[in-house]
Amino acid sequence: MSVAPTSPAIATPMPRSGRALAGFLLSGFLLALLGAILPAWGYHRDPPDFTAVGHYFLSLALGVAAAAAVARRFLARRGLRALLVSACILAAVAIGWLAWVSPPAPMWQRASGLVVLGVAAGLLNVGLFQAMSRGYQADAAGTVNKGGIWYGLGCLTATVLAAVAFYTNTAGVLLVMAVVPAVFAGIYLRGVDTAAPPLPEPTLRKAVRDFRSPAAVLFALLLFFQFGNEWSIAGWLPILLIRRVGMPPGGALLVLALYWLCLMTGRLGAVSILPRVRHGRVLALSVFAAFLGCLLLYFTDNTFGAAMGAFFVGGGFASIYPLVAESIGRRFPYYHPGFFNGIFSIALLGGLVAPATLGYAAEAWGVGVVVAIPLIGSCTVVALVLLIWLESKVTGR
Repeated sequence: MSVAPTSPAIATPMPRSGRALAGFLLSGFLLALLGAILPAWGYHRDPPDFTAVGHYFLSLALGVAAAAAVARRFLARRGLRALLVSACILAAVAIGWLAWVSPPAPMWQRASGLVVLGVAAGLLNVGLFQAMSRGYQADAAGTVNKGGIWYGLGCLTATVLAAVAFYTNTAGVLLVMAVVPAVFAGIYLRGVDTAAPPLPEPTLRKAVRDFRSPAAVLFALLLFFQFGNEWSIAGWLPILLIRRVGMPPGGALLVLALYWLCLMTGRLGAVSILPRVRHGRVLALSVFAAFLGCLLLYFTDNTFGAAMGAFFVGGGFASIYPLVAESIGRRFPYYHPGFFNGIFSIALLGGLVAPATLGYAAEAWGVGVVVAIPLIGSCTVVALVLLIWLESKVTGR
């Protein structure tokens, strides 16, 4: 039987989930860039301008929200490949613009670039969740954990490059950073697996009914607060350590890199232990470690304490999202990741609104509030976990 020739553009189709999972490296890279580049932009110096930092994170969050409003229509009309390539190109343009408008350019010009960067990240995430559908349905926890590892690697890469930028030329390093999404645009332009997920999407009526249920609301709130905790630390840790502990900017960025490294390796560990350890026990230990790390960061006055705080916080946060994601998949088994991205978007929005809120709070009460908010958020996560457990006992689900 003869085989029809294929176009060079699609001769090498994208594996079912491999390149999609690798794409989370770019997602983490884009979203971690702002928190890592703030010292290079001079926001650790006196007089502090924490309100401007809040504006930056809010701009990024607005971009992600705008992307969520248009991504589904774009995907339906233009297809998965066009969505991913467009997101990557838009991200490269946004980072190039941020290089052009580095200080002393007006603050609003950087804020506008961050809106575009948020749109690019939001479009990219929708496409990646759609592309990883088959892998997610085969192994929900493993797929989410592997995606989290790639995501952490992207965050780590952005932090290391930002540390280089602090000691060299910020605009030049940002231009180098713009090459990363450009490379991914070339990868996705070559071809992508656009096969439909094997399971149908839920009807609108069923989705509305489920997301009126207490369980769905509790899951969404849990992810909202957990991502808020993670990104509050990621966005503000260098400025906190520079101003409160007196660390040099390069050292503070290395502690941030340690945080991302612990988050990434913690997810690697979660992949190996999840099949053999009770998930409730893992979740409890994770929340306890994160709480301990927040306390260390709040009370420390030296580099060792800061490093240990980052170690415990990163390791504690590592497995919470994958475990919750797996629970959502069990409770609402007919959701494939393309639809599941809606809850992820809610969580991501919380992750960006929280550091924005911290900017305004730090302007009023000082930079110490940066750790106080995640402490409160960790307590909230514990309360929500207990409520989810109670709800499952009451309903028998």
